[in-house]
This record gives sequence, structure tokens and C-alpha cells, in this order.
Amino acid sequence: MLTKFETKSNRVKGLAFHPKRPWILASLHSGVIQLWDYRMGTLIDRFDEHEGPVRGVHFHSSQPLFVSGGDDYKIKVWSYKLRRCMFTLLGHLDYIRTVEFHQEYPWIVSASDDQTIRIWNWQSRSSIAVLTGHNHYVMCARFHHKDDLVVSASLDQTVRVWDISGLRRKAVSPADELRMPQMNNDLFGGGDTVVKYILEGHDRGVNWAAFHPTLPLIVSGADDRQVKLWRMNDTKAWEVDSLRGHVNNVSCVAFHARQDVIVSNSEDKSIRVWDMSKRADAQTFRRENDRFWILAAHPEVNLLAAGHDSGMIVFKLERERPAYTSHQGSLFYVKDRYLRRYDFQSQRDNPLVSIRRTVGGPNSSPRSMSYNPAENAVLITYDAGGENYELFMLPKDSGRGEVSGDSRRGNGIGAVFVARNRFATLDKQSNNIIIKNLDNEMTKKCACPTPGTDMIFYAGTGSLLCRSDEKMVLFDLQQRAAIAELAAPHIKYVVWASDMSRVALLSKHAIVLADRKLGHSVTVHETIRVKSGAWDDHGVFIYTTLNHIKYALPNGDSGIIRTLDNPVYLTKVFGNVIFCLDRDGRNRQLQFDPSEYMFKLALNAKRFDQVLSMIKSGQLCGQSIIAYLQQKGYPEIALHFVQDERTRFELALECGNIEVALTSAQEIDDKDTWHKLGVAALNQGNHQIVEFAYQKTKNFERLSFLYLITGNLEKLSKMLKISEMRADVMGQFHNALYLGDVAERVKVLENVGHYPLAYLTAKTHGLEDDAARIAETLNENGAAIPDVSGLGKLLQPPAPLFRGDNWPLLPVSKGFFEGVLSGEIAGDEYAEDDVMGMGGVGLGWGDADIDIGDDERVDPLAKAGIAPDVEFDDVDNENDGWGMDELELPEELMGGAVDDTGAETFHSDVFIAPTAGVPPSRRWTEKSAVAGEHVAAGDFDSAMKLLSRQLGIVNFAPLKQHFVDLAYASHVTLEGMPASPKIPMPLGRGWSSRATGVLPPAMICSPEILQERLKSAFKLTTEGKFVEALKVFVGIIHAITLLSVEDPSEVEDVEQLLKVAREYACALRIEIARKEVKDDATRQAELAAYFTHSEMQPIHLSLSLRSAMSIFFKLKNYVTAATFCRRLLELNPPVKVATQAKQVLQACERAPKDEVEVNYDPHNPFAVCSATFVPIYKGTKDCVCPTCGAHYVVEEAGNVCGVCNLGKIGADATGLVCSAAR
Repeated sequence: MLTKFETKSNRVKGLAFHPKRPWILASLHSGVIQLWDYRMGTLIDRFDEHEGPVRGVHFHSSQPLFVSGGDDYKIKVWSYKLRRCMFTLLGHLDYIRTVEFHQEYPWIVSASDDQTIRIWNWQSRSSIAVLTGHNHYVMCARFHHKDDLVVSASLDQTVRVWDISGLRRKAVSPADELRMPQMNNDLFGGGDTVVKYILEGHDRGVNWAAFHPTLPLIVSGADDRQVKLWRMNDTKAWEVDSLRGHVNNVSCVAFHARQDVIVSNSEDKSIRVWDMSKRADAQTFRRENDRFWILAAHPEVNLLAAGHDSGMIVFKLERERPAYTSHQGSLFYVKDRYLRRYDFQSQRDNPLVSIRRTVGGPNSSPRSMSYNPAENAVLITYDAGGENYELFMLPKDSGRGEVSGDSRRGNGIGAVFVARNRFATLDKQSNNIIIKNLDNEMTKKCACPTPGTDMIFYAGTGSLLCRSDEKMVLFDLQQRAAIAELAAPHIKYVVWASDMSRVALLSKHAIVLADRKLGHSVTVHETIRVKSGAWDDHGVFIYTTLNHIKYALPNGDSGIIRTLDNPVYLTKVFGNVIFCLDRDGRNRQLQFDPSEYMFKLALNAKRFDQVLSMIKSGQLCGQSIIAYLQQKGYPEIALHFVQDERTRFELALECGNIEVALTSAQEIDDKDTWHKLGVAALNQGNHQIVEFAYQKTKNFERLSFLYLITGNLEKLSKMLKISEMRADVMGQFHNALYLGDVAERVKVLENVGHYPLAYLTAKTHGLEDDAARIAETLNENGAAIPDVSGLGKLLQPPAPLFRGDNWPLLPVSKGFFEGVLSGEIAGDEYAEDDVMGMGGVGLGWGDADIDIGDDERVDPLAKAGIAPDVEFDDVDNENDGWGMDELELPEELMGGAVDDTGAETFHSDVFIAPTAGVPPSRRWTEKSAVAGEHVAAGDFDSAMKLLSRQLGIVNFAPLKQHFVDLAYASHVTLEGMPASPKIPMPLGRGWSSRATGVLPPAMICSPEILQERLKSAFKLTTEGKFVEALKVFVGIIHAITLLSVEDPSEVEDVEQLLKVAREYACALRIEIARKEVKDDATRQAELAAYFTHSEMQPIHLSLSLRSAMSIFFKLKNYVTAATFCRRLLELNPPVKVATQAKQVLQACERAPKDEVEVNYDPHNPFAVCSATFVPIYKGTKDCVCPTCGAHYVVEEAGNVCGVCNLGKIGADATGLVCSAAR
């Protein structure tokens, strides 16, 4: 059994696969219906309108509907698209066991404990037939896949087959219904449905019956522990065989959709697979504690699902991946018990050797293959236990025909060729690598490089890759030494490039790319399972998941090439053709467009000539390319693809192209856009655009200050008049202050009634007439005249040193792409030789030359109407009046004008701001799902989203200080030039001389630090300082939510640390609550008893038991006190404590009774609700905090956890993620 997906929940009573999507419905004994995506492993939705257990569910074959039936006697039809119940069908009088949609007609068949089967028309929402005849509960009713038949199973020990062709005829010609006599269908059934066969043979009640999808066969399972196979024809039906093996009631049986087997499950906690041809038990799968209740078979895919007491599993019976290997132009693979060769060029497919019987047993299939071109030999490894291999010497003539080849067999894991006439296998028991010759004789044995080696892979002549403990080791067989090792998740497949220079290590959900010596290049994580991969000729790794073909570049970038309807396994990539095998072993060719990843590859390699040709050919488009260019620091290229004005505006600002930004701003024309443009233009010193932006937003204060610092006193005077017209007193005063106009300031102060200030201003600046007039006004009003010191001076704003059109611009040239795409550089004439004295830089910049001809350029500022249209040619023509004679400079003063090669240098006349790179802190968040690393990068928003999704956290207030501390601790500031801002620098961890790329962020907490905190909390607990200890334990839980560890093996330590902190926090809360209850002795005793059931260290458990023993003894509950005494003695306490416990035990045994009734049962396992402090006994529904794991009664669902004060009780969450490697 290959388990693909597993859930934990209440007992699953009904299951149904979606016919097209990777979904499965699970109906639970608790009344909830869950909709799962078994491919992604996520819960999509839940429906809980039924009252009581839901025993049957089924998807419609084409509509977005499913039907359910439960113990509330109701059949409900749901729309999973609208996420609600559409309507309810009422009519059954007892529990409903199964429901099913018809493949073609709008019918639903239902079986019930009211001993009837009903067929409903879900469009008219009415019952159209009642099938009566069974005299006990009807446990199952199913439509035939093609014929007008229904099969039913009942506890009356019979299986019945019903003919419903009359219903179909009525559906085709409903007018016939009017000619039929009306009968009471509910009581007697209708004439449209008749019993065709009654199958008797079971000795007890039959629980399930099902039709074969194509053959005239029926299978049934019953409480007599037998599975029976029945055959039928047009006139009769008879028993074919009985399959015995189950040791308890058979719950469900089903035919496999694609194999000649029957699958059954039982209350004996097993699933059995029966070979229909041999009528024998082929495989058995068991669970330790869970009884099975339901089976579902996917109608098209090789998938099964089984529901049991604690959830469900989705599984396959055997692996579908074909065994294959390729060498140069040939593919070797196994199909239909033949080893075949496929030629990629001629597309010829020939059988080579017939595999007469399997090595590993009837259900084993080839798992992997290794080819030896020197000796034309093939090794095939089988997956039955993974310990068998078969060696074939292929014939020289590979023509068609029945070919039988001799083979040599043996035991070993992962057989691979390592030399011309040698192959290696792994002996897992002795931890040795066995080297054998082609006669299957052992020639050498060497110890594995690491103790836990469990698989070996090919790594070139004389070398192996050994997998152990989540790492791969490169092992040299000659030197018997490990050459290199690489940390990696559990690797399943290894794919080498054709020149053996690169390797891809494929695990279940990750791909690790490395070089020949296992030097790590990049790790790509996938949420859906990785299936296969192949290298193309450009060093790009192409790989497949269950539903996509994707690519991975050496720098870590990845993307989707195309989607897949069904999984395929890549065998070779050549140009724009992918060769692959499907699950049926058919060779397929898929055409694809490599433009996207070739563009990214050329961009990362700085082969800009290729990039330019791709841009001009128009092969690329889409938001993903724009986002990629923006992310990689090429917004000027992204600008070429964008048509949306708002996006163009943002990109233009990012690459500093104010001209394009101005054009886009005029098209958008909103206040926020003009404000952003003004800020960007101000950073460049282009104050003409700044002025235009401020005018568009009517930002008069900023305009006045702009005129002040640019020395434009004329416009500043206009601003004074505008503020006066607008009655803006503060603006009027500020403009007067900027102009140094004292009389205007006095006037403003007088107009607003500030006479003392007006007098001081006039007197200080020597305006005696105005001062005298204001003094008279003050005297008239009876106000005191302020004293003037006489030391005041006129406050005159400084005059700007430079009053040009714009401030001096930084001499930064336009980039290559900006020049070519704007037409200022002719891309096809760009020279390959030294450009601008840049030497080797020109090698990767393609063939382009710089056009510095006298082309007419339009000033964008003049076009916008915010700068004078001055023709420079006109100025040159007037050089006589200006004295602008030709000036000849000596060559020694022209050092910078001509470079060594004689090429004239050039500079752009428009400032283009340098493009900012990607800060290292942003790279922390690009590929990481660890919330702590997002916090360290300062991205609190994404960290909170991750914590909400992973741990169900809704209250972030307790984590605020942790967020701030971690963000500050992961950065340091460096002093820059005087008066310049400090430079923030991110701090990485784990630096070494071999470290490459961006290091993960430095963290303020580690498992070692938390272990020390845990020890201090233990000490506080021992000392009885429970409140202080509780704070430390809760603090550990808070710190773990933001923890990031390097080694995946530390994840288990962190999870254990969280469990210990949670247990102690819950226990201490119980003890603190006990001490607060002073008047209620019974409640004190209950809490003391609950305290003893916490998972604590022996010393703390001993103290809790002593306390509970004392309390219950004083309460005269001697029976319960005796249980505490026995538990205490089992811990081997000190002699004094043991003596006391024995004395109390003897006293309790003399009077074995409890005086007071308490809510405590020591023999029934329970968890304690962390809110109400009441026991939640096993089998009772409860809720769990997804953050810390504390248990609660269901009434607390939706509240914030009282233990950690973070998580939402009962919320769905994916779980703690504290390692980027996992």
C-alpha cells in the first residue's frame, strides 16, 4: 500500500472521490462533511447542517453538486461552488445508509433502515420510485454504471438486483406516465421497478454490494466475514466463489477500477486485496487500533480511499511509475512484462527481453533500472520490500520478436552499475556495499560511509551517492572514503546531466540542484509531489509534478511550462520537445515553448544581445515576466512590456525615467500620482517637474518653499498674492517671511489683531511710522506697549547660489536596454569592441553602436507646458551678439574626450537614477515559509499571515515585543559620511568561508537558549513559584512561534520543547486555579487530581501526587487517595516519602470508600479543558488550540486560547514551520 494522503478526525462513515478534480468527500460520525484536496493535503471546506452521523455522500459526475444522507432521515443536495445546501429531500423514516447520483439521469438512489430503497428526481425534488421487498435494514444501494439496474444489500442476508428500465422509459417519454394508473408508490412500490434477481448465500446480514464497472459481476460483503463474487446474465444470477480471510464483519467491498482485483475492508482492522483470477488473498494491510467502515474507488485513477475510526487514508495498491533509464539516444523501460528499447530519433519501440515472472512476488513491480552500455546489460530493482534485483544481458540483435533472455537474480537494495563489469548493491542489515561482477558473484565488500545508509544511487564510474539521515554522501569505492556530503530531505530519485557536471536530487516535495562534488546550488520547494525530471542542453532542469511541467534555473528561479491532465515521467528534453512516459508505459512527445526560461537564463548570464532579440521578437508577455524583471532589478525592460498606465508609472519611477512617468501621470491625472511624481522628481533635482506636480495637486505650501530654495522671487511674490486671495493668513505670512517683506508681515499681523506682535516687528525693523500708528491703537485699547531691546535684525532668507533651470544632474548614463528601447542606441550596430573604455564589459552586451547624430529631440517639459520652448539652434545662430566664437582647445586638455581606442565617449543629458538592488533582507522572505525570518526582514505583515495560516494565531499583541526585538537584532547600522543617514546592514547567521549567497537571518533565540529557559522554569516549579514559572513556559511558547533552525533534525527537538512547555503551562494553570478556590473543598480536590495527569518530570509529578494524596485523604475519599499512593510508589520516591505513602495506603485500604463524589475517573483517559478545567474523557468531542495544542471543550471553539493567548481554538492550521529545509 502506498499511502498518498491521511487525515485525523472522528469516525469516517462515507467517502466519495470527485470524478475529475483531486478532491474527496468524507462524511463523519460527528455530522460534519469534509471536502479535502488529497493532492495538496488541505481541507477545502466543511459542511455541518446534518444532525447526527452522515453515512453516505456522493459527487455528481458533471454538475458542481454532491448529495449526503444521514441519521436525521434527510437527504441533502449541496453545491460546493456556492458552499451551501441547495435543498433537502424528505421521505425516509429511519437512518439513511447510502446515497448515489445516476451517471446520466437526474436521479438519486438512497438506502435506509426503514427497509426501503428510494429513487429521487433531484431536479423536480420528488421521490419517483420506492423499492420495497427487503425485510431488514437496507445497508447499501448502487446504480449500475451502464445498465438500468440497481443492486442493494440488506441485513436480511440477501442481495437484490432491481430492474429500473421502466423508470428510464418514463424519463424518455414522460407522456406515458399519464396513461398509467396512479398507485400508492410509497406503500406498494411502482410498476417501473421490479426485482430481477435475489442473491442468497450469506449466513448473516449483508453490509455492501457493488457492480463491476465493465463485467457482469457483483461483489458483496457481510457479517458472516465472507466476500462473495456473483455472476449474472439476462436470465439468472449465481454465486461464483466465496473469499474467506477476514476475522470480523466485512464493512465494504469494491472492484478496482483498473486492476483485476477486489478490495475489502472489515471491522477486523484490515484491508484485503483479492486476486479475481486466483480467488485468493493477495495482500493484507492492517491498522493497530482502527476498524474500517467504508471504501471508495476512484472511477478513473488508480486510487482508493478507506475510512476508519480515527480518520481516512487515500492510497494506491502499487506504484504506477514505470521503471526506466536513458542512455544517449535510447530509452530502456519495462512495459507489460517486457524490457523495451525506444529510440528517440527514429521513434522505434522494440521489445528486448521478456520478463517471464516477477522476482519480488505477484504484486511487485520494477522500481528502478540501471544500464551498462559497455556490456549491454540492464539491472532491474523490484519494490517488493525493495530487496530484489535482476540482471539481464541484452541480445545484440534488438529486432522484433519473442525474445527470452537469461537473468541472474539476487537480494540487495538499489542495484546500480559502478564500472564496466561491476555493479553495487546495498546490504542494509550489515550496512555494507556489496560489489559484484556480471556473473552475480561478490568481488568486494566495503562499509557504508554513514551508519544509517538506506539507499544507493549512481554517481559515475567508481562512485555512489549514499542516502542517510536526510543527507546525501558522495562515496568513492576505490578510496572507500566519503568525498562530499550535502544536507537534503529524503531523496527518492537522482538525475544527472548528460556530461555528469550537475545533479538534481528529487525528494517528495523538494528538488536540490548541485554540482559534481555535491556543491549546493539551489533548493526548489514544491507543495505538490515531484514526480520526475531531466536536464536540457542549456543547464536548465525540467521537472514534473502531479499536474505541471516546470523548470528550475541554477540561480533558484523556477516557473511553470505547462499544465498536465495526467502525470508523466520525463525521459529526455531536446530543444522544444519533451519525451516522456505516461503511467500506462506509452512514450509521448510534448511540444513546449522554452522562451520564458531562456529569457531568464540569458538575463542572469548577462547575455543582453539574446535578451534584446527576444524582446524585439515579441515572444514574451504577461505579468509574471514583468514581476520577474522588476524583482531582478531591470524595471527599464519591464517598462517595455507594460501597457497599463499606472503600472508604467510605477515602473518608470523605479527605474528613474521621469519623462515616461510624467507622460503616464498626465494620463492618470490623480492627486496621489502627482504627489509621487513630485517626490521622485525632487530626488533627482528636476524642480520644473516638481513645480508642475505641486501645481496639479494645489500644494501651495510646498510650492512656496520650492520657489524659496530655487530663488524664484517673482513666483514667490505671486504666491503671496494667491494666499491673500485665498484668505490663507499663515500662507500669506510665510510667503512674506520668505520674501523678507517686513511691511507685509506687519500688515498681516495687524489684520488678524496681533497688535503687540505687529508693533514688535515694525519697531525692530525700523518702521517707525507703522510702529507709532500701532502704538496709538494699543493705547486706545488699553493694552501695554511691548519693550523693544533694539538688538533685532532683519530676517532675510539666504539667496540661492545656483538659479538655473534644474539643479546639477548626476552624470549617470542610460543603461543598455533604456538606450536601445528608446531608440537612442542602435541595437544592431552596437560594437563588440571596447565601448566607453569599459574593456571586458562589452563582451556580454551584444552588437550595438551608439547613435549620437543630430536627431531632433522634443523636450518633455516643454511638451507638458511647464518649461519654455527654447530652440538651441536659434541661440547658436545669435553667437555674434553673445561673442560665441569657435573655441579650439589644445589636445593636452582633452584627456577625457577620446579613449585609447579612439572611440568618442558620450554621456546622457538626462539623469537616470541607478537601479537599486534587492536588499539581502528581502531575499530572506522570497523562498522561506518560516515566520521568524519574515519578522527578521521587517515584513511583519507576511509574518502575521504565515503565523495565522500555520498556527491559527489571531491575537498578535503578546508577540509585539518579540517582533520588534527580532527585527532590530537582525540588523546593524553603519556610520556613513558626515550629515548622511546611517546604512542599515542585515546580519546573517552561520557564516563560514565556504558560505555562498545570502545567509539566513541572525535570530535572538535558539533551541539551546530555550533549553536554558526551560531549566530555569523547572527550577521555579520545584520551588513552588508557579506564577513566575508559568510566565517562563508561556514565553517559551511565544518564542517558538518565531524560531528558525538550520538543521532539520532540530525540528523534532523544537516540537518536543513546545509539547513540554504546553504541558507545564496547562498544569500550572490548574494548580494556580486550585489555590484560588478556597471555600470549595470538592473543587480543590478535583483540580488536584487533574494536576496529577499532566506530563511532567518525575519530581514534579511526585509533588503533585503527594498533594493530591493529602487532599483526598483529608476529604475521606480513601479509594481515590489509594490510587495516588500507588502511583506515587511507582515513581520510587525517597524513603521518607515512600514510608508516608505506604502508611496512607494502609489506612485507605482499611476503609475503601469515598465520602464525597467528585468529577474524576482515574481509569478513563482524559484531557483537561484549559478554560473550564473539567475533564474531557476519551471519545468526547473536543477542540484544540492550533498554536500550543491545549485541549478545550467544544463550547470554547472560536475563542482565544487561554494558555498561549495567541491561537484561535478549533481553527484549521497547517502546523509549525521552523526550518526552511522542511
